This record gives sequence, structure tokens and C-alpha cells, in this order.
Amino acid sequence: MKRLLSFLIILALVVFVGFKAGAWWLADQRLAEARTALSEIGVLQRGNISSALDGRLLLKQAGWQDFRLTQPLELGLVELDTGSPVSLLTALMYPEPLPSDWQLKVEQASMVLEPVMFRNWVTAGAEAEDAPAPLVVLSCAPDPRQQLGSGDLTRMGIEAIRGDLLLIQDSEGLHAELNTVDTGSLEVHWPDTRLQLLDSELTLAGEQDNASVTLRDGGLMRRLSAYCGRETGLTVNEWAGKAATALDAGLRARGYQASDQLVALYRQWLTEGGELVFPVAATTGTPDIPVRTEGSPEAAWPVTYNGATVPDVYLTTIEVVEPPLPAEAMEPVAVQEEPGKQGWYEEDSENAAGWIGRQVRITLSNGNQVEGRLDIVGEREMDITRSVGGGEVSYPILIRAISQFEVWRRGRAD
Repeated sequence: MKRLLSFLIILALVVFVGFKAGAWWLADQRLAEARTALSEIGVLQRGNISSALDGRLLLKQAGWQDFRLTQPLELGLVELDTGSPVSLLTALMYPEPLPSDWQLKVEQASMVLEPVMFRNWVTAGAEAEDAPAPLVVLSCAPDPRQQLGSGDLTRMGIEAIRGDLLLIQDSEGLHAELNTVDTGSLEVHWPDTRLQLLDSELTLAGEQDNASVTLRDGGLMRRLSAYCGRETGLTVNEWAGKAATALDAGLRARGYQASDQLVALYRQWLTEGGELVFPVAATTGTPDIPVRTEGSPEAAWPVTYNGATVPDVYLTTIEVVEPPLPAEAMEPVAVQEEPGKQGWYEEDSENAAGWIGRQVRITLSNGNQVEGRLDIVGEREMDITRSVGGGEVSYPILIRAISQFEVWRRGRAD
């Protein structure tokens, strides 16, 4: 009896050590393959590998550095739960196909925000001159073409994006949850859909119905609308009205007209936030807003806002009207300089680097003016610092949006 007990203990230890060693080695191999497959776009840091006898694989202090971004994505804990040790070893040995039921949990994920998150080679030449008008225009700067960016979030006090991710695959379909600290949450449910790994690529199989999306802002939109309204010199309602007008213009440029309820819902979300529940096309991930025609005069988007159904949310088709060509702008009259007299005198914006530290006044292509201290001049932007509320705020200005560049200096003799 004593020998049998000793044998069972030794056998249990061998199985335990074998499972731990096998899970570690297989996980290391799979992560090495993933690191190689992703090496052209970034660097995958596997972190510390461990496992549990209940079928869980854990990665601690893992990370991902995308070559296009200036900051890495740090992953405090990544946990894959397959339900049993056999399922875990099988999934690591033969990842195609994935187990029928599994759960992936990411905790303590974070990415530090900087004023410029994309590297120069990513943004260079990114603007397409012949692209249609954008649908979402959230301007938080004097130049309306300068859109909301990470620099605005940092000035709002959001210094990093932090949160947790949960991905569940079961018999009902695929379910994803993303919960962040200061920027709200997102839930997506794909019914009767399975996530598959085929030829080292993740694909969705069986998606027939639309996916259901639940979006909660967590108070972000009220902070955002107040900030952008202040920065643009508008009230919150005026700022939201401009954004709603831009949405309508973007849809018209694509041959659609938004219903009044759709525009009103967009404005309400921008100013108040809350909870939105709506379907999206499973194949493209875009909102599945129906287009009313003579054959479907009652079609409407089944969207709920804060638990209440919003009626008459739809699109209609219209004829796209090409905008008329703008008239040539008249040449501005040059200011005659008076030697020794201080004033605003125009300079070439290409030589702006020579005026760093001086007071400048910039006129944008839309007629708005920005006045302040010139601090930084880059390839695409220059930073103007202004005094606001007893402190200083730096505004990045797109150089291509500048129509006139003036410097406060003494006049020179011809």
C-alpha cells in the first residue's frame, strides 16, 4: 500500500511537471511563430509564461509595439481559458481549428498618449485631396480641418488609455467586451459566429445576422464637447451643430440624406453621451442603417438610446451634386512697412523656423486667426502657445492650412 501511494504521488508529480513543461514549450513555440508573422508591422513581447491545471494559459507583462505608433501597448495579464488541460495542450499543438469553447481575458492593458501618436512616415501624404467629405468631423482647434487627436485627450487630462478586454467563444456565438477607465466601454455580440484561425489569419465563420453593439461613453462626451466648444470659441450646441452638419454633408457627398432623427440622435450623443445599442453589418463592422425606398417605405434602424427606442432613423438616396469650383482668391494687399515701427508684418511660412520664440499671427484658409508664441516648427505642423486661464496651452496648426503668416516685429526699410 505504501509503494502504491508512493507510485501515485510520483506519477502525479511527473504528470504535473510534464503538463507545465509541455504547456510552456508549446506556448513559447506558438508565440515565436506569431512574433515572426508580425515582425513586419511590430514587435510582440511574450512576457512571462505560466499555466494552470484547470486549462488556463497566462502571460504576464506582455506587450506589443506597433512600428506605426510612438508608444507600446502594455498588457499586464493575458489569460486564455480552454476549460481543461487537455483542451489547452490540444489548442497549443493544433491551433487550427480553435476549441469549441474558450475565453480570452486581457487585464491591465494600457497605452500612454502623446500629442503625436503616429510616426512621420505614416502620416506623410496621408491626406487625399479627392477623398469625399468625412462623415465624422470633430474639430477641437481654430482650424476646422484639424481633427480631434491624442493631444486633445491629454489636454483633457486623459494621459493614457487603460482598460480590460474579454473575448468569449461559446455555442451562442462570439462575444467581446472592452471596458476602459476614462473613455467608456464597448460590447459586441456576433450570434452563431465562430472565430477561426486559417493559414495564420483570424477569420469569422458563419456570420449571417448583424452583430449587436452596445456603446457607453462613461461621461467622455460631455467632457469632450465642453473642451472642443471652448477651444473653438463656440458653445456646446454650436459645436455639436457643426459636427452634425458635417455628418449630413458627408452623407450627401456619398448620395445619401440622413433623416432628421438620425441627425438629432448624433447631436444628442455628442453633447450628452449615454448608452447606444445598435446593429452593425457583421462582415464590414459598419452601422447597418437601412435606406428607405418605394419598396420599403417603413424601413428604420433599430437603435436604442439610454433604453428607449429611437424611431425614424434611416437614410434616403439623393443625387450627388458636384460642388461648384471656388472663385480665385484675390491677392492680399501687402502692408507697407514703416522702418522702426512695431506691428504685424507678413513673412513666408516656409521660413517660420527662424521666428521661433516670437509672437506670430496666423490666418487660416477658413479665415480664422490664431495669435500666440511660436514654439515648434515641424514638417507638417507648427505649435502656437497661448495663455489660457492663467496657464499656457499649445495648439498644433497644420502648415498646409495657413494662408497668411505674420510676425510682430519692427518694420524694415526697403
